[in-house]
Amino acid sequence: MGTSNQQIIPMLAYEDGIAAMEWLCKVFGFTEVTRMTDEQGRLGHGEIAMGESLVMLAEPTPDYQGPKHHAQNCTIAAKAYEVPYVINGVLVYVDDVTLHYEHAKSNGATILSVLEEGYPGTRYRAADLEGQRWMFMQKEILK
Repeated sequence: MGTSNQQIIPMLAYEDGIAAMEWLCKVFGFTEVTRMTDEQGRLGHGEIAMGESLVMLAEPTPDYQGPKHHAQNCTIAAKAYEVPYVINGVLVYVDDVTLHYEHAKSNGATILSVLEEGYPGTRYRAADLEGQRWMFMQKEILK
């Protein structure tokens, strides 16, 4: 990965950061950049990239619950989890959103919305293995 002018870097917490990092690379097409583990083998700091853009990952505490487990244990969180939209999450631009959608779907992503066309581009929404929300979009060139 080269130098990037990325001004904002999402930081996501996972119950199992290493499993999440590997899953995100396999299913969503990220590339692992950095993996730093603590004495217990937990992910203290991880970085994945899509092109020149980074996302940071970590396991904050042993009792941390990701969105999926939090929704199972909290009525309010469960209601928000029923909505297919990305309320909190990460938007990622990809070159071919149809190909990305098919790859993610066939590799175990929870698809929250099928491909949709509209401004500002064709997109779909998905949840990862721990329930973090993602939107993948192919930006349309306005004519």
